[in-house]
Amino acid sequence: MSYYDQIIESVVFLREKIDIEPEIGVVLGTGLGSLADKIEIDVRIPYCEIPHFPPATVKGHEGALIFGKLEGKNIVAQSGRYHYYEGYDMKQVTFPVRVFRFLKVKSLIIASAVGGIHQEYEAGDVAIVTDHINLHYENPLQGHNDERLGTRFPDMTDAYSPRLIELAKQIAKEKNIKLHESVYAGLPGPNLETKAEYNYLHVIGATVVGMSTVPEIIVARHMGLESCVFAAIANKCFPISAIKEVTHDEVIQVANLAASKIAAIAMEMIRRL
Repeated sequence: MSYYDQIIESVVFLREKIDIEPEIGVVLGTGLGSLADKIEIDVRIPYCEIPHFPPATVKGHEGALIFGKLEGKNIVAQSGRYHYYEGYDMKQVTFPVRVFRFLKVKSLIIASAVGGIHQEYEAGDVAIVTDHINLHYENPLQGHNDERLGTRFPDMTDAYSPRLIELAKQIAKEKNIKLHESVYAGLPGPNLETKAEYNYLHVIGATVVGMSTVPEIIVARHMGLESCVFAAIANKCFPISAIKEVTHDEVIQVANLAASKIAAIAMEMIRRL
């Protein structure tokens, strides 16, 4: 079965289970699953029931698609995402974004936990991503390009929607939430970076670093989805002298502190879309 046919099979299955047509897709990352509690849920479908959806294996990632309403809008939320370091290839990692688009989703909002590599960033801060640096080994668009999914050479200039970035900044200002504008460096993980790597990332212009998001944004751009990314700064990684050893549990704990800020901005954004 072709990749395209797998997408269609998943979409057909989901359409038989839902009564709404989602217009907004939301990807909830590490420590940010609490936003799901704000959704008026119509149906929750575990990944294990959906054709071609592998299980989510990372702590803090539930592993289900949630369909319902948020701020009066029909949405689909990916509660728990896939990562390259779990052993999935990039086509599997980005598969839900493909499915979202074929479900007629028009806008994509992603939340992600990151390390902060700017001296002014503190753990618990929130950022809106304006651009990225892709340092993954594999690109989700490698191989044969199916024109039914998108063009061979998508332009990434405005992969992060300027309209949604400005809307997020406006909402954050109204709510008195400090919102950094960040460049996201995407690495494969799963290890956290060395001091030399943090310094390298700072030198090349990144201000946050994470192990997800970039592949999903590439695919969203490939399919013409308007996208924005919120980043919860879970640990301070710059200056080098400020770096402290952290565990994944600590990352989740700090990301949860930032989650309420992201939820406040994202919910108002959804209301205004």
